[in-house]
Amino acid sequence: MASPMGPGGRARQPSLAQLRAFAAVAEHLHFREAAADIGMSQPALSGSVSALEEALGVQLLERTTRRVLLSPAGERIAARARTVLEAVGDLMEEVEAARAPFTGVLRLGVIPTVAPYLLPTVLRLVRGTYPDLDLQVHEEQTASLLDGLAHGRLDLLLLAVPLGVPAVTEIPLFDEDFVLVAPKDHWLGGRGDIPREALKGLDLLLLDEGHCLRDQALDICREVGRDAGTPVTTSAAGLSTLVQLVAGGLGVTLLPRTALRVETARNDQLTTGYFAEPAPSRRIALAMRTGAARQGEFEEFADALREAMGVLPVRTVGAAGE
Repeated sequence: MASPMGPGGRARQPSLAQLRAFAAVAEHLHFREAAADIGMSQPALSGSVSALEEALGVQLLERTTRRVLLSPAGERIAARARTVLEAVGDLMEEVEAARAPFTGVLRLGVIPTVAPYLLPTVLRLVRGTYPDLDLQVHEEQTASLLDGLAHGRLDLLLLAVPLGVPAVTEIPLFDEDFVLVAPKDHWLGGRGDIPREALKGLDLLLLDEGHCLRDQALDICREVGRDAGTPVTTSAAGLSTLVQLVAGGLGVTLLPRTALRVETARNDQLTTGYFAEPAPSRRIALAMRTGAARQGEFEEFADALREAMGVLPVRTVGAAGE
């Protein structure tokens, strides 16, 4: 037998084809049956096993005219070969899963003023259309979500835009109007033509610092010329608490249309009013890392979300924002 030693005096590395051939012979202890099992010709199979023995520098089989037996070394190496081949099979299955769209894990980050109102639609879509997708939802404020996206902790975000963040691509989904929510019997309750300027003198209740909805509401106030010195009460960490404060007569607030039914339906101490066109609004989008490997999958997911959210009180927009 030729010397199996390669550079540095080490055995040469066997090929997967050699291991597969030897494993088949070790299982059947018959060259013809082993060759048929893995779809090789018998001469090619015999050559592969001989090449493996030469590469490793050990005799794996004892060949006689009537039968094939494993040598002691062959017994040990056969078990190792099966383990290697099983691991390679698992690897290829994982590769196929990674290549297939809408399979594996999708870590979705969602802001608190979106999660309770849109997640039911998102989850129905995933269950019905993408059953092999392992959706993991993380509810966090915008800054935390963007940090998670940048560092690979999250794959995709569902939040209000524009973000104005480098290396982040936004895929617009829809626009939704803000609605005024006020205590029962408020003079603006029930109106459908409230001018934005009405916000100038109202006792406005907003979310705590860090919520993008607070920043959006303040932007609207600045647009209509609300005096920067006009007090804004900030004492709520979530929309549910904010609405309870309004029902208690502490002021008014702005809610996105998707949150209106959930947050006001069970409280008879509230009234709502709608703004004259064009009403103040916000845009909701998906956000991903620019150049993400799953960009095509995320864009297709956005198309499906737009269609699913068409039943909500929103105006869907295309990928270019139309």
